[in-house]
Amino acid sequence: MLVENWMSKDVVTLTADRSMMKASKLMKDKNISSLPIVDDDGKLLGILSDRDIKEASPSKATTLDMHELYYLLSEIRIKDIMTKKVVTIRPDETVEKAAVLMLEGRFGSLPVVDEDGRVVGILTDTDVFKVLVEISGIYEGGIQVGLQVSNEPGSLAPVLDYLKQGGARIMCIMTHNAPETEGMKDVYIRFRDMEKPDLKRLKAGMEERFPVKYWAVDPVHRVV
Repeated sequence: MLVENWMSKDVVTLTADRSMMKASKLMKDKNISSLPIVDDDGKLLGILSDRDIKEASPSKATTLDMHELYYLLSEIRIKDIMTKKVVTIRPDETVEKAAVLMLEGRFGSLPVVDEDGRVVGILTDTDVFKVLVEISGIYEGGIQVGLQVSNEPGSLAPVLDYLKQGGARIMCIMTHNAPETEGMKDVYIRFRDMEKPDLKRLKAGMEERFPVKYWAVDPVHRVV
């Protein structure tokens, strides 16, 4: 899954010479929490977050009057408060890599830049959630079975064959190496809903043949 297929391409940016007040209003109007800061050619210079703005704003206990406060805020430039060392991702890199960078750096978003350093998109934590939702098939509901199998090649084949023979229409398969059990992996298989008698037979057969950990039934999620 490449970043270019999931990023937002309509990126809101500002130049470093603009005021903090302008940035704050823009972020509020667009309902965003960070702004890539670029030069006149669109190359990334830094990033400004709502946290940067809060830290640069005078304390609520300030003794300045409104005119003094307004003047002070209007004089603060983005270049003086932005983060200049920015973690970025390229459009041809994977969403999974982006998720690791965001998780480890505690970022809510990553600017996406091309080989020349120009901003071509932005990937947010919401975009990463969308990836999980889309690939899991959860919007279509279905049934998920979780089980644990060996890491040996071909160990999953008997499970898939049995599901196929039982009439299960598979929507998604995800695996995860089980750190607490050496040589094993957790497998999560989602398949479409079935008639109750068929599902009952399938569950009984699966639990007899394989180390099933759980079953979960999700209703179809209808977006309003």
